Amino acid sequence: MARSLTECKNCLQQFDSHYPYCPYCGQKSDDQLTLGVLFNNTLSNYFSVDARFFKSFFPLMFKPGYLAKQFVEGRRLLYLHPAQMYLFISIVFFFLFSFISRQQAEIIDNEIKKEIERSHLYQDSVKNRVAIHKDLLAEKDSLVALDDKLKPEDLGEAKTQSSNTPFNINFSETEIDSMITAGASDEAIYKKMGMEADDGFLTKRAYKQALKFLKNKSGGSILHAFYDSVPLAMFILLPIFALILKLFYHKKGRFAHHLVFSFYFFAFLFAILTLIVIGYLIWPNFPIWLMFLMLLSVFFYLFMGVRRFYGQGIGMSFFKTNVISFLFLSIVAPFALVIMGFMAFLFY
Repeated sequence: MARSLTECKNCLQQFDSHYPYCPYCGQKSDDQLTLGVLFNNTLSNYFSVDARFFKSFFPLMFKPGYLAKQFVEGRRLLYLHPAQMYLFISIVFFFLFSFISRQQAEIIDNEIKKEIERSHLYQDSVKNRVAIHKDLLAEKDSLVALDDKLKPEDLGEAKTQSSNTPFNINFSETEIDSMITAGASDEAIYKKMGMEADDGFLTKRAYKQALKFLKNKSGGSILHAFYDSVPLAMFILLPIFALILKLFYHKKGRFAHHLVFSFYFFAFLFAILTLIVIGYLIWPNFPIWLMFLMLLSVFFYLFMGVRRFYGQGIGMSFFKTNVISFLFLSIVAPFALVIMGFMAFLFY
């Protein structure tokens, strides 16, 4: 009797038609795409990830190093993949933190508006004093009295604000504001600000960012640009942290093993930060001491994690945890802040 074969639509391999699923790729043999199938597959995939996430979350939070050890030893389908765990928790953190960053941006923008209003009121006041002073100078009998009461600098025009920024940029903010109000072209404003054609890339970028700030009068957007660079900085920090672990535990596995531990550790770090953000959103007067204790728990989590994962004694694990933490916080973290500031400068 001849075998009845069918071809998989996914991998194009042939197999016996009585098989309900392709033995090569696992796709259903008679996979008709209907709305119900699409909906069910979406829910199935979503909740299968959710199930593994919740199964992984408890050991992540309360059994430091356990998930990394299980993953390295080959148990890789029972729990959520370390990269997935890290991405999922970090996305939740940045989503919740966006509410706080929005509030901070609004506060900064409001303060800038108030400062601008105070500046305008001051300029108007000085102009009025100058006008009154000039009128009084016309009266000869008031000349001596005026000389005693008014300062020499009040005889000039209204005070102009100067903006001193890095890269040797120095210009009159009042004059630039006037040109912006008059609708002058950016090229004309750059020339007035002092930008030269042969200036370097960073200097020209500084002029552009300064003009953008003067047009928008929004410091909150600078803060947003800084926060937006955090994921990139963390993407750089994570493998560096794994490299530090590799240096201290070079006989304890490949670099990929240390990277797995780093993914789970950073997932825990973002979980703690997420809890702090939730506490702040629910309780505006979130206690500083409680926040400090939660952050301090990260150090003890790292200590217990490396002890379980690498299997060394308490004393050596505690010593290495201190040195790793010192190197990371004193060298790597400041480097990340520089990267974040530079990215904010470029993409503000």
